[in-house]
Amino acid sequence: MKDLSNENIVHIKDGDIEYLQFRKLLEYKDKVKHCYTTRSDNYEVDDGTNYKRLYKSLNLDYNKLVKIKEQIHSNYVQIINNEEEKPDKVDGLLTNKKEISFSLRFADCTPIYLYDPVKNVIGNIHSGWKGTVGKIAVVAVKKMIEEYGSKPKDIICCIGPAIGKCHFEVDEDVKNIFEKTFSYMNINNKIIEKGKIKEGKQKYFIDTNLINRTMLEEIGLLKENIIESNICTVCNKDVLHSYRVDRENAGRNTAIISLS
Repeated sequence: MKDLSNENIVHIKDGDIEYLQFRKLLEYKDKVKHCYTTRSDNYEVDDGTNYKRLYKSLNLDYNKLVKIKEQIHSNYVQIINNEEEKPDKVDGLLTNKKEISFSLRFADCTPIYLYDPVKNVIGNIHSGWKGTVGKIAVVAVKKMIEEYGSKPKDIICCIGPAIGKCHFEVDEDVKNIFEKTFSYMNINNKIIEKGKIKEGKQKYFIDTNLINRTMLEEIGLLKENIIESNICTVCNKDVLHSYRVDRENAGRNTAIISLS
């Protein structure tokens, strides 16, 4: 399996366990732990065995794992205060409690890790295209501000592997939703690219990474504190799960984050 390491990402291989980590978050490795898993395991259908192996590699307590029962492509973000909580029908989790870990599932949608090293708050956000239109990343940051007193300038945001503009091809109806929702940014010419006509339908390509970055900068995050993986899940389908490639047979990549 090829190595996906780049200027922002480290590809870790620990025996037969593999995962990606952000170099920026590794600067705080004594305070926060995280990873984004690869195709080497499918944690979507795991009975706990693979999770336990992964958690051992990350030096995390498997008994304090919190997973969302059903991610629904919404902009709902929930605050978690203990590992006994069972979040359902949400797409983002926040906490300032140590040792609780969040595990969210992805297969082309955008993983967004949030970390405030001043207030010691973390977030794990599942931003599908509908969540991006619903500005879930902004919803999460606003909750950090309101609930924990976070300041946007202190928040670090890492945008994980997701389908890139190169492969996020949509029809006119979805293009119109993005165009209408984000026209106020005055960058539609950058986030929407006209593609080819296929089977009589005009296609378009959407840059959700740029949309999320722009929204977060608008709410006050510093440009240098928004780090992108620069990894497209479709381009790297041999290493990462991709729904666009495998459809109903697609596994899931898992994004994990925890305060130490």
